[in-house]
Amino acid sequence: MRLRVFSGTRATGRLHLGNYLGAIKGYIELQNDPQYECLYMAVDVHTITTPYDPKTLAVATRNIILDYLAAGLDPQKAIITKQSLIPEHTELAFLFASVVSVARMQHLPTYKDKIKQFPEHVTMALLNYPVLMAADILIYQASLVPCGLDQEPHLEITREIARKMNQLYGTTFPEVQRFTTPTASVPSLIGEGKMSKSIEGSYLNLTDSLETIEARLAAAPTDSGQGKVVPATGGVANLLTFVEIFEGQAKRQSYEHAYTTTGISYQALKRDLAKAIYQDLAPIREKHRTLTAKPHLVDEVIHQGAKRARALAQSTLHEVKEKMGFV
Repeated sequence: MRLRVFSGTRATGRLHLGNYLGAIKGYIELQNDPQYECLYMAVDVHTITTPYDPKTLAVATRNIILDYLAAGLDPQKAIITKQSLIPEHTELAFLFASVVSVARMQHLPTYKDKIKQFPEHVTMALLNYPVLMAADILIYQASLVPCGLDQEPHLEITREIARKMNQLYGTTFPEVQRFTTPTASVPSLIGEGKMSKSIEGSYLNLTDSLETIEARLAAAPTDSGQGKVVPATGGVANLLTFVEIFEGQAKRQSYEHAYTTTGISYQALKRDLAKAIYQDLAPIREKHRTLTAKPHLVDEVIHQGAKRARALAQSTLHEVKEKMGFV
């Protein structure tokens, strides 16, 4: 029996280089492995748990799917759609809410962080975010979730809900595990933290022009270019990480040697790195142009994916409602 995989992306902006290296490449590996059955979604219902623009939500959600496809996700190998087309997610989330306490949710570090970030938007939807996430995963009986370490507290809630439901009602939900890629945490261009679309200047979009990439790298912080020890953190360390990813380990080692001897010319490093990134992303840009010119192809993927996903979701929801006494 194939293991089922679920992962989703909030519709808060276009996919960037960090998403591609840290998540999408892992998605592609999984979809190409016959032992896995994958579902990848733009989770637009999750998007409304924090402040958002209703006028742009639908377009932003569709753009996630467009970027998925341009980056290499294949609707012939994975179910690709948007969360709001499968209402069973929210119904199961309400049923799950009956087995988890308010106190447990309020003590989550991620919830506390969001309260600080959005003090005027502390809603029930925000509190229930991890419960909906549990429903997203478990409604497909998924056992593997590609995501970052920051999502581990939410996955623990998913495991707790699965155990509680299995104990109380005799369901057979799996205990999910987290899957990571070798570049699960992609560094920011601003020298600290990880690449994030919520931090301007920290990221590169997958369809950026060479000029944009050059400008963003030019703004990345550096130092004098010479010293006794190569920095292990900060802007220089992050640039060297990108050099290794896009130009290879030997190139990185040559820069590290130069740093402790003759010195590094960051202008040349950034120019060459920009070209390497731009060339590496060329197939994504080309496919993105093709899909943009044929919007019906993206719409077909979304609606066919929703049809396939709902068949799985309805089966699980019916079983849960039966075991909880509704049927």
